[in-house]
Order: sequence, then structure tokens, then C-alpha cells
Amino acid sequence: MSRSLFVALAVSFAAAGGGASAQSASDLAKKLSNPLAALVSVPFQLNYDDNIGPDDGGSRWTLNLQPVFPFSIGEDWNLISRTILPVVSIDGIPPGAGSDLGFGDTVQSFFFSPKAPTAGGWIWGVGPVLLLPTSSGSSFGLGEWGGGVTGVALRQQGPWTYGALGNHIVNFTGDTDLNQTFLQPFVSYTTPTAWSFTLNSESTYDWEAEDWSVPINALVSKMATVGSQPVSFGAGARYWADSTPGGPEGWGARFVVTLLFPKG
Repeated sequence: MSRSLFVALAVSFAAAGGGASAQSASDLAKKLSNPLAALVSVPFQLNYDDNIGPDDGGSRWTLNLQPVFPFSIGEDWNLISRTILPVVSIDGIPPGAGSDLGFGDTVQSFFFSPKAPTAGGWIWGVGPVLLLPTSSGSSFGLGEWGGGVTGVALRQQGPWTYGALGNHIVNFTGDTDLNQTFLQPFVSYTTPTAWSFTLNSESTYDWEAEDWSVPINALVSKMATVGSQPVSFGAGARYWADSTPGGPEGWGARFVVTLLFPKG
């Protein structure tokens, strides 16, 4: 799975550059930096993490399927649906185990967002978040129902986009005491030639175990057109500044291919 995606990324970067004008590509790249943009997009995000387990001998590839669909609800509001379905490949987890492939639990978020920014230029949205028990087994997720609240706030000034997204989820069923807060501060800079440079953290605090997981991600992406299809290609590094016992440590990698479907 991962090798095929690497080849596709390399070929696509080499072929990129035709199609839409630089200006329209830059506009799309900036919209993609906004989690609440009224833009249908389908990101395929591949993460690699290493040094997992009590002996640091495990590794993990996670392909997150992340479709985003906006819906207009009247003249003033949008409803943004954001889904994260992980496809996970693990090796050496638990220690001594071989490779295994399966689905993780799905996180489904809905944001009610005003179509117009505030007088101060802020774009915001709030709504419910659901945890769906789609995992293939205990090695891939809890397999329990959960839910909570989610929200995001951001500003876009010139080439800059900055803000934060967060949620809090507790479980409704099962034996596990799930009580976690997720925080994702982010900043992105988009050039006139549709390159974007993004830095974020995807931190999770487990209130039951009183542990942080803090991966920091740095990503470079380029908006291009393959045939008539707008596509963003990205690659970068991630570093685990903090982790739960047995969680990933050190450096990892991220690769992203995003299909965009602008109106008109």
C-alpha cells in the first residue's frame, strides 16, 4: 500500500503544473487551508510512526481517508461534514507480533459555521463529534460508541491562515473509560504559485491516564491539476514531542494527496 502511494506521489509531482492558472490554484490552496471552506475535498493522508511498544520495536502506517462535504443551510449558514476513517498497518505491535492490517475507529464531525466571517475577520464553527466503532480489533481501536463537541476558529490574512481546531470525546458504550481532548493549533503560508507551508500539532490529552500525545507536523504541499482534476500533493515530517507509555517516539513522516471539487 505505502510503496504504491510513494510511486504515485513521485509521478504526480513530476507531471504537475498544467491546467488551472496559478492564481486559481493559489486560491484553491488557500481554501484548502481553511477547515470550514465551502469546498468538497477528499484527502488521503498517510502517516508513518516508529518506536512503538515497550521495546520500541513496533511501527505503524496509517492511511486516513478524510472526505469533507459542505452543505448550505439557508442564506447565512453552512454545515461542514468532516470524516476521518483510518486504515492501519501495524508491525511488531504487540512485541513479537507480525504485520496486521485493519480499520480504526471513525471520527465524524459536523460544524455549523456562518458563511460570512465576523467583523474581526474570524471564521468559526461548532457542532457535535461522533466516535463510530469501525475498528477491526483491539489493536486498531476501541470499537466503542462515543461522542462530544467540536469547534474551530481561524483567520486568513493575506497568504497566512492560522487558528485551532479541537474536540472532546467520551465513550457511550463499552468497558473503556474514554475521556480525551484533542487540540490542533495550525498555521499555514500559501504563495502566489500555490505552494503551501503548514505547521501544526495534533495533541491529545487522556484525562483518565493523565497522559499527553503530541505529534508536531511540518508539511509542504503544491496545488496542481491532473487532466482537469485539481489535486494537492504534500509531504513532510512529524516529530513526537510527547507520547503515552508504549506510544510512538522520535521522527515519522506524512504524505497527503487531496482531490478537490470546486463549484463551477
